[in-house]
Amino acid sequence: MLAALLVFVVPWSPVPAAPAAPQRPVVLVVGDSLSAGYGIAPEESWVTLLGERLRSEGYGYQVVNASISGDTTTGGVRRLPRSLATHQPAVVIIELGGNDGLRGTPVNVMRTNLEQMITLAQEAGARVILAGMQIPTNYGAQYTRAFAAVYPELAKKYSLPLIPFFLDGVALDPTLIQADGIHPTAEAQPKLLANVWPVLKPALKPARTPAPRSSAAPAGRS
Repeated sequence: MLAALLVFVVPWSPVPAAPAAPQRPVVLVVGDSLSAGYGIAPEESWVTLLGERLRSEGYGYQVVNASISGDTTTGGVRRLPRSLATHQPAVVIIELGGNDGLRGTPVNVMRTNLEQMITLAQEAGARVILAGMQIPTNYGAQYTRAFAAVYPELAKKYSLPLIPFFLDGVALDPTLIQADGIHPTAEAQPKLLANVWPVLKPALKPARTPAPRSSAAPAGRS
């Protein structure tokens, strides 16, 4: 005789899932060693300091640092699409070109690469900020002038906020440069942030301010 098979059905009601926290808009920094924090602790870099400032001033942004030491504008073009797809940034800060200049990359190549990065970011809906760069006259005055001119030219063409010279106040101060003669020290990082912040701030959504609390006394019971 087959045993009776009893099936007990317990009433079940799904537990409502907690609403997902709204994703904070992203500021994406695409740079080289100057933004990757070469030779210093990660928490000392200007990019980390930027994140701290955004939090302290109540801006609802997170900072993603996609900077790689030694990178060039060619490398930036290759990896930017993936960063845009992954992080969907609201703002992209492009800090590249210094290594192109140190390698004597033709100026027209660097310009084309930067233009492609600008276009890719804008097509993805991001606001773009361009960090201007200058280099020593190792390759002659003509190359140096043409190199430096690329940044304001592109900023004008694409109506971009421009950091005129990212290393302003740092590059010519030996006390703020590491022993390699190239990379800024930890002490220089607040100065780099000071160069970025006045240009970045207008591109951000206004800081959220709490709604004023009513001063009216609670109504009494009847």
